[in-house]
Amino acid sequence: MAKEKTLDDLFHDTLKDIYYAERKILKALPKMQRAAQSDELKAAFEKHRDETEEHVTRLQQVFELIGKPARGKTCDAIEGIISEGEEIMDEFKGTAALDAGLISAAQAVEHYEMTRYGTLKRWATELGMKDAAKLLDATLQEEMKTDGDLTKLADAGANDRAKASKAA
Repeated sequence: MAKEKTLDDLFHDTLKDIYYAERKILKALPKMQRAAQSDELKAAFEKHRDETEEHVTRLQQVFELIGKPARGKTCDAIEGIISEGEEIMDEFKGTAALDAGLISAAQAVEHYEMTRYGTLKRWATELGMKDAAKLLDATLQEEMKTDGDLTKLADAGANDRAKASKAA
């Protein structure tokens, strides 16, 4: 008879998922930074890379708190999201729409991360893991801020530049 799976098991499994995702994102961000056309977007990707390194460190601390090794588990969702971002970089390279596309790809990543961190924080709270919940919440707050910052970049010109190229 198979062992009954618990919320604790689900927490650990999802933690491995986001750990894999964050490490994959760390590899993708320099490519996105190089592809970006505006200095503001390049700077945003650099800032997020630095934050993502901190997110990985926090996840390692959560693994330590639960007494498990920091190991990832292939995350098909982030693989797909990053693949879509790479398609945008290829298909829109050299166009005025590239930065708007990169922002949309980055926001897809942010929304996935916000979903995972929100869920993990809630489960950590349910499981009485106060220290883990605090670490996960710190990252969740940063992901939400990054998403807002990306929206501001889109509204401040990336979307208009993408539209204007059609009129030219």
